[in-house]
Amino acid sequence: MIRRDVFSVTSELLCYLHVIADAATSALAIVALLGGKWWGAAWLDPLMGVVGAVMVAIWAKGLLRETGRVLLDAEMDAPVVEEIREAIKQSPVPADITDLHVWRVGKGQYACILSLATDHPLSADHVRQQLSVHEELAHITVEVNRLAAA
Repeated sequence: MIRRDVFSVTSELLCYLHVIADAATSALAIVALLGGKWWGAAWLDPLMGVVGAVMVAIWAKGLLRETGRVLLDAEMDAPVVEEIREAIKQSPVPADITDLHVWRVGKGQYACILSLATDHPLSADHVRQQLSVHEELAHITVEVNRLAAA
């Protein structure tokens, strides 16, 4: 089940920016129409169109920069990644991390997919319980691969 707050921050920001962009481009269009009517400045209409396009492009660039890190799985420099590695290292059951992905799913909330290899009995539930002390981990998926005895 996806909680409401997971996506609300980005969605609300997108809605806010959309409304602001609409209002700003409408205001620019009105200024251009009035300038053309009162002063005969027909060049204001294309100028305001270009100004509006530049404004929207600047906002879009900022939004792409913010959301791109999540979309490209570039959250691996978050402090929680090192905390996960440390928790596995300090576990009473020795295990090696073979794969780890962490990404932001909300403000201060992360999801984690962790793959471990061990030659000792270890359950995914045990690992999830170890990691549950990290409140910023909203969703944890664990895969445990049992190594063949040598």
